[in-house]
Amino acid sequence: MTAAVKWDVSELQGSPHRRNRERWVKGVAFAAALTSVLISLLIIGSLLFEAVNFITNVDLSRLWDRGWFPRRGVFDLKTLIVATLWVTVIAMIVAAPLGMAAAVYMSEYATPRVRKILKPILEVLAGIPSVVLGFFALQFINPTLVRSWIDDANSSGNMISAGIGVGILTIPLIASISEDALAAVPNALREASAGIGARKLTTTVAIVIPAAVSGLVAAFIIATSRAIGETMVVFIAGGAAATALFAGSPVDQGLTMTAAMASVAAGSDEVVGSGEAFTSLFFVGALLFAITLCLNVIADRVVKRYRLEY
Repeated sequence: MTAAVKWDVSELQGSPHRRNRERWVKGVAFAAALTSVLISLLIIGSLLFEAVNFITNVDLSRLWDRGWFPRRGVFDLKTLIVATLWVTVIAMIVAAPLGMAAAVYMSEYATPRVRKILKPILEVLAGIPSVVLGFFALQFINPTLVRSWIDDANSSGNMISAGIGVGILTIPLIASISEDALAAVPNALREASAGIGARKLTTTVAIVIPAAVSGLVAAFIIATSRAIGETMVVFIAGGAAATALFAGSPVDQGLTMTAAMASVAAGSDEVVGSGEAFTSLFFVGALLFAITLCLNVIADRVVKRYRLEY
């Protein structure tokens, strides 16, 4: 009989040089993670500090007035919120069906060769600068599409044109996330559906899409958050450069929350010295941060609640 070999735990830890190198790698990774967290906390802290400073120094009645005129001390929040909602709703009406249809086609119908062609095209569309889409919405979408359908649409820009531009910008995001969700559905479900005689369309609608519903809903919510946070398209195509009266109709000029922040920040020293105009930028930013944070939390809860494990 051979004698049993006894192993010492220290012999399994490798050489001292290797252990030191792993400690360095662990330390660098931890420092990078801690730095990102600290930067995020500093940004949120500065945002909240100036937002609280604004809300304590401004008369609350000025937050519900006839329009957004920060240099005059008028900070009507409903003007920004309604414009943001209109642009976001229009963008989702454009992006959701087109992005979902593109995802379904690439996942369920396209051949590998066609998918290799379409995927880079969507990625290129996602890489187009938003300022380019803003000018496209102002110079083409508004005069050629919107004003040909709606005579009352403002010629210098409106919320419909801005919403369509944001929707085009959001299509690749919905398509990419939705395709990943559809591709994660096991092929065994497709094969079982085909085995009982179901057509391709029936399998896609009744089997694949319900199985990927958590990812699809998450894609929609993330795209909504992206549309709310878009700046340059709405700043250029919305029609209201720096100030705006309250407008309830999407055919009128509109100033979204991000566009209002961009217009206030563009004033540099002049804005800093104009009362609460500069601190209103941080207040709107904090409100926007709270909205997008809530949307991300909702998306996370939806994914966890309706995720199907196979």
